[in-house]
Order: sequence, then C-alpha cells, then structure tokens
Amino acid sequence: MVARLGMSLLLSAGMAAAQDGPPTRELNGINWIDFQRWVPERIDTVLLPVGTLEAHGVANNGADNTVPEALARDLATRLEAMIAPTISYGFTTSLSAFPGTFRVDPQVFQAYSAEVIRGLSRSGFRHIVVLNGHGPNFELLEQACAEASEQTGVRTLVLNWWTLTADITRDVYGTDGGHAGVNETAAVLATTPEFVHPGHYDPQQAWWRQPGLSAYPFPSSIILYEPEQGYPDFDVPKARRFYERVVTRLESLIETTIEKWRRMEKGG
Repeated sequence: MVARLGMSLLLSAGMAAAQDGPPTRELNGINWIDFQRWVPERIDTVLLPVGTLEAHGVANNGADNTVPEALARDLATRLEAMIAPTISYGFTTSLSAFPGTFRVDPQVFQAYSAEVIRGLSRSGFRHIVVLNGHGPNFELLEQACAEASEQTGVRTLVLNWWTLTADITRDVYGTDGGHAGVNETAAVLATTPEFVHPGHYDPQQAWWRQPGLSAYPFPSSIILYEPEQGYPDFDVPKARRFYERVVTRLESLIETTIEKWRRMEKGG
C-alpha cells in the first residue's frame, strides 16, 4: 500500500512537472509529437543563436557561437521559448587570416539566414529572437529578418548582446569591451570556463583599431576600439556577476518587445 502510494505520488509529480514545460526546449532534441503539443499553442517564441568561427584572443574560436547558445539556454525558460539550432558560420572579415577562422559569402549567409527564419515561421513560431554573437552578421541578419517578416508575417528581433549591455561592461569593469576583450572573455569565462586559456595571454596580442588606420588582415585577434580599452580580465566570480546582469538585461528587452507586439496585435 505504502509502495503504491509512493509510486502514485511520483507519477503525479512527474505529470505536474511535464505540464510546466516541454520535455526539452531544444529543437534538436524534441520529438515531433511533443513539438506539436507545445508549438504554437503554448510556446510561440524561439531563440536562434547566430555566430561564426574566428580568432578570439585567448578564448575559443567559437565564442561567437557558444556565448549566444549559453544565453539561449539561460533565457529559454524565463521567456517561455524554444531554442533553435545555431547558425554557426557567419560573415567574417578582417580576422580571416587567423587559423581556424571561417568566412561565408555575405549574400549566401543572408539568404540562408532568411530561409531558416522562414522555416521557423512555417513551424508555427510567431516570435523569432536572433541572439547574434558576431558583429559583421548584424546588418545581414537585419535584412534577412525584414525579408522573412514581410513574406510570412513573423515578428523578428535581432540582438547584439555586447552592444545592448555596454553600460554593464563599463559598470563592472570600468571600461568598454572591444573584440575578444573584457566583455567577450568574461562571457566565455562565465559559461564555458574551459574555453579560456589565460596562459596564452599576452597584452601585446591586443591592438587599437584607430581612426585613419586600416590593416587587412588585422594583425591582432584582440581588437580595441579605444586606447587602453577592455583588456581581458580573468576573475571568474566577477565574470559570473557580469554575465547574470547581461542575461537579465536581455530578458527585459525581449519581454518588452514581445509585450509591445502583443499589444499591437490587440490594437492597444
């Protein structure tokens, strides 16, 4: 009797947990039967990480992928969203000479991104949030999203996480970030610390991309946009505090945008 009661309680708890959310929020992992139970009736938002492979100082070449992927995982439950597989190859420019860096033709990248967004719309998603990890992708993603939105009616939002949280970088670290500088290195350190290699670090790896100077390929993989800006910091607790504030900021921005879309739909 006691055993049966215990089993009943376990089953009830399991059913309650199942009702709280889908068995997984990853489109890579969910079964089609579970997908149709949740999308779009109960979940109409999907997070799409986008990045590339390029040199990032003493962090991983895939930092532009792994940071948006971590953000998607940490935001999905908060936003009641699913997570789409990452678009991992982007439009890389001046760092193309560094080993392991990857470049896709911009027209191909834009066309493919638009097709992915249209596909997510056809799957039932009403809101597609693109978490971009790579600056040169941004304008191409804007155009791809606008094209897909005009064609399908889907609502799209493209976010450069580091731009929207520059004030947090300054508050925590006292400076802006740069490329592979303090903010990007901190985000990797907070989410996948095994991908940061302080032993490889030398401040001479950084260089200021100053007005009136154009070097192609750029000779440094840590790019500063102002003198003395954003050299990497390897303090893990500080990186985690920084990252959590980044997640909270993005959550607020996405929630506000979706709420305004819903009000627009209702004519309010």
